[in-house]
Amino acid sequence: MMLGLGRVRRLVGVGLLAALAACSQPIPADKRAYVGDWRGAGMQLSITAEGSVRYWRQRDDGSTTLEAPLQRFDGDHFDVGVGPISTRFVVTQPPVLIEGVWRMTVDGVALTRPGVTAPGAALRG
Repeated sequence: MMLGLGRVRRLVGVGLLAALAACSQPIPADKRAYVGDWRGAGMQLSITAEGSVRYWRQRDDGSTTLEAPLQRFDGDHFDVGVGPISTRFVVTQPPVLIEGVWRMTVDGVALTRPGVTAPGAALRG
């Protein structure tokens, strides 16, 4: 059976997505507050409990999009990527619940998400 080029591309894409998903690690219990859909000025960050990360950032010189597994946490910071190709997200304010809104600062951008209390999360405010 002969497959068309479009079908081959779709199959390769599905295979790559499956391989990427297999590389992700579940979020550790002490980092569950990171899980969710975060929004800030020119940035969106989504982290799933299974360890998948979707990121979008708009800057003056263009936008950046990333969809990859979370590789590891290093203190409050976390690395996202596949194999030796990764990027570090620098967290200067880890997730904290203040007056019903989760807040976190990543790569210098203040992010928020709706206030659903995560198990074991720090409460302040």
